[in-house]
Amino acid sequence: MHATTHLNEVLIFLIAAVCVVPLFRWARSSSVLGYLAAGVLVGPSALALVKDPDSVQLLGEFGVIFLLFAIGLELSVERLKVMRRLVFGLGASQVTLTAVLVGIVAFWAGQSVEAALVIGFGLALSSTAFVIQMLIERGELASRFGRTSFAVLLFQDLAIIPLLALLPLLSGPDANILEALGLAALKAVGVVIAAIVIGRRILRPIYRVIAASRLQELFVAATLLVVLGSGWLMALGGISMALGAFLAGLLLAETEYRHQVDADIRPFKGLLLGLFFMAVGMAIDIQQLLQDWRIVAICLIALLLVKSVVTTLLCLLWKLPADVAVRAGTLLSQAGEFGFVLFGGAMIQGLLDRETGQVLLAVIALSMAVTPAMGWAGGRLSRGLAPKPSSGQESLKHEVESVSDHVIIAGFGRVGQTVARVLSACGVPYVALDLDHGRVTHYRGRGLPLYYGDATRVDVLEAAGVEHARAAVITVDRSAEASRAVEALHSRMPELPIFVRSHDLRHAQALEQVGAVAVVPETVEASLQLGGILLSSVGIGADDVTRVMRDFRADNYARLEDLDAKNAAGTAQK
Repeated sequence: MHATTHLNEVLIFLIAAVCVVPLFRWARSSSVLGYLAAGVLVGPSALALVKDPDSVQLLGEFGVIFLLFAIGLELSVERLKVMRRLVFGLGASQVTLTAVLVGIVAFWAGQSVEAALVIGFGLALSSTAFVIQMLIERGELASRFGRTSFAVLLFQDLAIIPLLALLPLLSGPDANILEALGLAALKAVGVVIAAIVIGRRILRPIYRVIAASRLQELFVAATLLVVLGSGWLMALGGISMALGAFLAGLLLAETEYRHQVDADIRPFKGLLLGLFFMAVGMAIDIQQLLQDWRIVAICLIALLLVKSVVTTLLCLLWKLPADVAVRAGTLLSQAGEFGFVLFGGAMIQGLLDRETGQVLLAVIALSMAVTPAMGWAGGRLSRGLAPKPSSGQESLKHEVESVSDHVIIAGFGRVGQTVARVLSACGVPYVALDLDHGRVTHYRGRGLPLYYGDATRVDVLEAAGVEHARAAVITVDRSAEASRAVEALHSRMPELPIFVRSHDLRHAQALEQVGAVAVVPETVEASLQLGGILLSSVGIGADDVTRVMRDFRADNYARLEDLDAKNAAGTAQK
């Protein structure tokens, strides 16, 4: 009977999630807010369908474990090395200064030193999931303010490690603040060092054997074993299971299997984390919040203002343009989903009283809800601050000096914009060049990394960071300009992969002769796409269609070139 009761409660949670969360996604809001709303709806302060949130609390805690694993999976050492100036400089300053200011206010309002410390750091963190999703959907992740925001979020994700270790240390009977901070920092450093030292030596060989078996279920089972096993080992050593999961993610981030692992754990992470947020929603007391709405409103407005101002001023201190500083500041003004984890744990361990915890949970949820409005306001404010496009190489060089391992796009017409969206969706930075002054002004106003410049000039390419680029894409319309751009790039950086669009096969051959590694003829590729759709519509199987398209693309459209040559010969004989 007891098991049936728990099953009924879990079913209620799942039904509420399936019904409520899609409504929030339809309204272009965060799924986190949807899960919170679903938890409030079925909880004791609303419909009271589930009276005890502890019934799914264990599953929710596993959601936090998978969340930390996914964060570790994204934090490769190479990525941190490339962005180290913004991550460990700007990011560390933002978290520290915001935490100190918020903590002082909390202490002044009557909280203990330990509680003020937890409140300060908990509200200093922003929503990685919310902000990154917004940047990807709007194609702004590769913009300068998008990269700046991403760097700050990277450090905030790293800060989760010592914060998790800090909670049990602060809740002890003889807690010492400095000692607790030192131990938390040591644990964090130990986790990172362990990941770097043993990651490639142990996990890569194990996954290589598993991948060779070609059993998908075995791969998934191995990933679950790594996540839960590392958490269990850490728990035996007196460290949080979530920290163990983070370590496992950091280990796998150094292997070539990280993308497959991420795809395998995504359903588990999403569902279990959703249950955690629903449990948090159940714990929110609507009646108490209605009584304290003035306090919640004041705290919300103060948080948004403080974080916006602090982040903006720090960005200016780091010599970022004013428009970038304003957009990054407003975009990172909310509190994050990890605040739910931190404050929930603090309430359980007695660091925060229930009333304060309720107010803080409401502030986090509301600050996330208004993030789109804050992003819109930041965009409006930054338009008047954006610098005018300039052809000066020194100006371009100064603006892209923090970019590395990027893609250079020459030409920002329809094709160039499509390439930029694809790169941005995958988090790959780019620098685009175009000679259309109106186009540059328009997209610069939207925060995209588009600059006025001639891609056929070596000095412009150097200013765009060609020496640190990973590839170049030429999408200009005119054949002669495309050829000159390829020649300039190839002469300056012979090893740089250059990808070009061409009008036909003859132009493609000419581009390959001057240094392009891959050329896509527009007319031919469009014809192949049309032919593939036609084959599918007349009943040809998907595998056969894929094979035919692959054969025609093999050897750089060689079969199509033969046909073109035969047609030309036949015409000459006539």
